[in-house]
Amino acid sequence: MTGFVHDALPMRVVFGPGAVERVAEEVDRLGLRRVLVLSTARQGALAALVTDLLAQRAAGTFDGARMHVPTATVAAAQDVAAAVGADGCLAIGGGSTIGLAKALSLRLGLPSVVVPTTYAGSEMTPVWGLTEDGRKTTGRDPVVLPRSVVYDPDLTHVLPAAVSGASGLNAIAHAVEALYAPNGTPVISALAERGVRDLATALPRVVADGSDGEARSLALEGAWLCGACLGATTMGLHHKLCHVLGGMLDLPHAETHGIVLPHVAAFNLPAAPDADAVLRRALGADDVPAALRSLAAAVGVPDGLQALGVRHEDLARVSDEVLAAPYSNPVVPARADLEGILEAAWRGSR
Repeated sequence: MTGFVHDALPMRVVFGPGAVERVAEEVDRLGLRRVLVLSTARQGALAALVTDLLAQRAAGTFDGARMHVPTATVAAAQDVAAAVGADGCLAIGGGSTIGLAKALSLRLGLPSVVVPTTYAGSEMTPVWGLTEDGRKTTGRDPVVLPRSVVYDPDLTHVLPAAVSGASGLNAIAHAVEALYAPNGTPVISALAERGVRDLATALPRVVADGSDGEARSLALEGAWLCGACLGATTMGLHHKLCHVLGGMLDLPHAETHGIVLPHVAAFNLPAAPDADAVLRRALGADDVPAALRSLAAAVGVPDGLQALGVRHEDLARVSDEVLAAPYSNPVVPARADLEGILEAAWRGSR
């Protein structure tokens, strides 16, 4: 075995049914007294739930979180944080809300407690993203890591089947790229294998029966593990493509990941045999891209980027943007490679 360096991220996790009842305890651990509650407009009931639990610790709410974290949204949230004298944030929701909490940590230094309600896994990473004028910029900074993550499977029971499936594929994408990242380790490989297996097992059950508590818990555990893989490694071609597609065309984040993943895997895995072996074990299949396509179909991920409204003429602009900035990947794609991946992802394969 070759040598490696593994950095363990300083993450505190509170996991279990009913765990949301402990948010005030987690806030107190951090010494926070004036917490700004973050959510999307659709998650007002969840924001009200944690506001009640926080009692006098809740200084105010901001329900304007948006997908891809537009800089205008961050500026509006900063104004609210300043107006209420916030000394921290509590984010409840999916990747959009957690991304907003990260942006406030990055810009204002506000520590955060997060309560994920989807399977995106971004709460486990020091990766931040901001979108302005159709361009999504990402970076890594340990200051954006949530100080505490509260996983309550009960909160995911109302998550629609389509959202559950797509966000779970998004999490699987984190693990897939971690397996061939240049800074991967045996620890990451073990987490990735378990996380992918958990999600591949749980997601079809969750989609079939949203009240299946055991499956909901297993999916949330898988999301945690897959997110931790991304948090400790370098992103590659898959995430680069999805960030460009999302920022440029304002596409739904999780669905874009679910559509693109099998096509990038088909391109990368021949050059990453160890990653391929781990994924074959985790998915119980000899053909990993085919298994990923089948899983996406089973959980309701749309068939092809054109189903998300992407025009064929948009693909060339996406290729230009991806080629403009370097990133790590097992194979350096030429323009023809990118065009082939995007064409296949656009047309769909089912």
